Amino acid sequence: MSSAVSSPAQHGRPTALYGGKAGTDRRVTVRDIAAAKQRGEKWPMLTAYDAMTARVFDEAGIPVLLVGDSAAMVVYGYDSTIPVTVDDLIPLTAAVVRGSRRAMVVADLPFGSYQTSVEEGLATAVRFLKETGAHAVKLEGGRRILPQVEAMVAAGIPVMGHLGLTPQSVNVFGGYRVQGRGEAGEQLMADAKALEAAGAFSLVLECVPADLAARVTASLSIPTIGIGAGDACDAQVLVWQDMAGLTPRTAKFVKKYADLATVLGDAARAFAEEVVAGAFPSPEHSYR
Repeated sequence: MSSAVSSPAQHGRPTALYGGKAGTDRRVTVRDIAAAKQRGEKWPMLTAYDAMTARVFDEAGIPVLLVGDSAAMVVYGYDSTIPVTVDDLIPLTAAVVRGSRRAMVVADLPFGSYQTSVEEGLATAVRFLKETGAHAVKLEGGRRILPQVEAMVAAGIPVMGHLGLTPQSVNVFGGYRVQGRGEAGEQLMADAKALEAAGAFSLVLECVPADLAARVTASLSIPTIGIGAGDACDAQVLVWQDMAGLTPRTAKFVKKYADLATVLGDAARAFAEEVVAGAFPSPEHSYR
């Protein structure tokens, strides 16, 4: 039994997804995301992998945080998403949940944790919700993983789909290439509609032609989240290290909104120089 908490939306005043302050009465939910689609409201999503970064993004009003399998590269130093495991991602996801108060936290299911069988996929998704407090899961693929999506939704687990360039299939694609050109675009459209019918509450479109993403977005009642898919998608997502200028090499679709690599490098050098010169710690940074 749970107690209901009144919110502005319950009194006919819809709350914008972006810009809501952390510490409000409740988390963003799949109903809020569906309502934003109906209002034609665009919204941002960022990745997060630790509590401190999650707190910053949550307080900035970012409504959805994705604990992506991109952690394989930006946290663990691998050259693809393939090696990261469930046990690698569970503590990161739990940290993001603890560090945020308003944002919906979506857990990426890593390669090999759901493809083998429906039972395996459901068990993995259950682990993420029970052990981390995540509010939804994301998995890659179209019609081939519909049984897994249907089983998760039937079990009460919100599912975010992912089509186009699905990084877990990079070896099949022969590299990180634009997907959905020509006839492949019709296949992607069919996959998108199938995922919606299976109960997915949203859909990431990665590295697909902008006109195709626009057609998919217009044809679905669930929101699309673009990454390298043009401006017609309902939402946009970036890996936060790419967005903030920490990543040395990025894809064409990345816009850098800061240069944290330079800021951190300058800070490290200033610290080191003061240590070498004996200027740090000064009396004000020492105990008597």
